[in-house]
This record gives sequence, C-alpha cells and structure tokens, in this order.
Amino acid sequence: MRHKVGKRKLGRDEGHRSALLRNQATDLFRYEKIRTTEPKAKEVRSLAEKLITLAKRGDLHSRRQIISQLYDVTIANKVVDELAPRFADRPGGYVRLVHLGPRRGDSAPMAQIELVF
Repeated sequence: MRHKVGKRKLGRDEGHRSALLRNQATDLFRYEKIRTTEPKAKEVRSLAEKLITLAKRGDLHSRRQIISQLYDVTIANKVVDELAPRFADRPGGYVRLVHLGPRRGDSAPMAQIELVF
C-alpha cells in the first residue's frame, strides 16, 4: 500500500532530483513558460506554487527562503517584487499545466507549464 507516500523520484537520487526541480522552477520564473515531461511538470508545479505563496508574504524571511530555493537571486527578487503582487488576490492555482502529447523521439508525454495571469 502506498499510503502517505509522496513525490515522484523521476529516476534520480535525492540531490539530482532537487537540483533538477530547482533549475526548472528558476527557469519557469525567468521565462514564465517552459516545456518539459509531464511528471517533471507536475513536481515543478508544487514547488512553484509553494514559492509564490511564500512570496506573497513579502517579508525579508520569506525572501531569503525563496533565494535559498532558487539558483538566481535576481529571479528570486522578481518572484517577490513582480510576480507576487500579480497573484495578490488569487488564493492559489498560480501555475497552469497544458498537456502537449507525446515527444517525437521517445514518445514521452510532454507538457507546458506556465504562470497564470
């Protein structure tokens, strides 16, 4: 039984998986839209939602927590200064997942993850 068993492993060990998700979250906030496989997109979605919710608080502690999760300080500042006010009146659901169909080379299911405006 799989009760209370969380997150996907994505075929990687813990350090590689967390680095992958941090990279993809950083790129999502940089470009506001990325294409990746569906399982990766579903995991990045949860991380991005948590970071935006944290950014909505707007205090120094939450800014430092976001900087510790993302790889680029300018992107972390963008999340707090530009993206959080955009989602100020929204209670959740900051990220949209659009299914794109299979990838041509290996038929992996692809998805586009983007920020909702």
